[in-house]
Amino acid sequence: MPLMGPLIRTRAILEDVEDRSLAAFGVRSRGAKRAYAENVADVRTHFQHDWNRVLHCRAFRKLEYKTQVLPYGLGSDFVRNRLTHTLEVSQIAVGVARALGLNEDLAQAISLAHDLGHPPFGHKGEDELHAICGHFNHNEHSLRIVTEIEKRYPSFPGLNLTTDVLEGIEKHETDYDRIGSYRFNPNLGPSLEALVANFADTIAYRAHDIEDGLESRIVQEDDFRGVAFWRRIEPELAKDMRPSLRLARITRRAIGAMVEDIVRETARRLEEAAVKGLADVRAARKSLVGWSFAMAKEQKELGGLLMDRFYLSDKVKEACGVGSKVIRALYLRYLKEPNLLPEMEREKLETAGEKERELVVAHWIAGMTDRYALRDYERIFGEKIVLPGAGW
Repeated sequence: MPLMGPLIRTRAILEDVEDRSLAAFGVRSRGAKRAYAENVADVRTHFQHDWNRVLHCRAFRKLEYKTQVLPYGLGSDFVRNRLTHTLEVSQIAVGVARALGLNEDLAQAISLAHDLGHPPFGHKGEDELHAICGHFNHNEHSLRIVTEIEKRYPSFPGLNLTTDVLEGIEKHETDYDRIGSYRFNPNLGPSLEALVANFADTIAYRAHDIEDGLESRIVQEDDFRGVAFWRRIEPELAKDMRPSLRLARITRRAIGAMVEDIVRETARRLEEAAVKGLADVRAARKSLVGWSFAMAKEQKELGGLLMDRFYLSDKVKEACGVGSKVIRALYLRYLKEPNLLPEMEREKLETAGEKERELVVAHWIAGMTDRYALRDYERIFGEKIVLPGAGW
């Protein structure tokens, strides 16, 4: 029986609210398409359904034990993992979308799903999988998870998300994430909500990598002194502030400065391009969401410093190098001895060609957490791996 009553906001009412409150260039959920028709509950919009489904799926929960920069178990308990990063991206994306009159639920759904396909041990783990099987991209795998791998419904594979969300996942691009070819609207640009999710990702990891680098003591405040972005936020840092409060202030100011710049610059670009609706967004030759010239320059400089002093630091490289060793060893052993795999994966191998066999194994490993990979390595090889730096 459908929910009805004067105090109940049905989907139709919520869609009317969207029509009244969103900017002309925001994506409406009314009429959103899914690959499989279904009768969804009518007290949520289609995009609300989407982010709810992502939040409850198994792949999302596994992000807690996947590396962001520092592998699981290294540093203090306060450094980010892939789950906390994802939640921060979502919060930032929703805030920016709200400020610009965009669809917050669409931005949230894309943000929550954007890293589902990350393998264990972060980008180093992805690089290793790509090297050993010929091709692996975590954006593509995120899409594969929500369209094929997740099994939560009897009548269709995956989560049956709307095409707007699937397109946003596929077209998620930052300095480190690119696919290159698209299945969804390949000749059109992404929605503003998807672009906002892209930049929210960058804002989140730039801010929290400063904090995590300092928290882990791999980088020091003095390392940032010559960086223009640091000089932008440093005047508001009280010298006598307790270290924990100082770290929080650094992160807060970093996020605030980047968000304010994105909102102002995006509004300027939309006005300059005379964007009237979604068609104008899709046809735009240049990105309508982005940094101001000054902030873009500062972010490039900051990104370079974080790369040199944090991501490529000896401590991080050593720890992630062990993760690469684990991934390669598991991959080769699974191919040689498929009986070590779960029954469902063995069944896939039985009907797969040679190249497909490699991908089956790669996709199985990509679904592992850092913790699971280390435990399976110990189970198979009888060797307990202790990551360098445990207990920093």
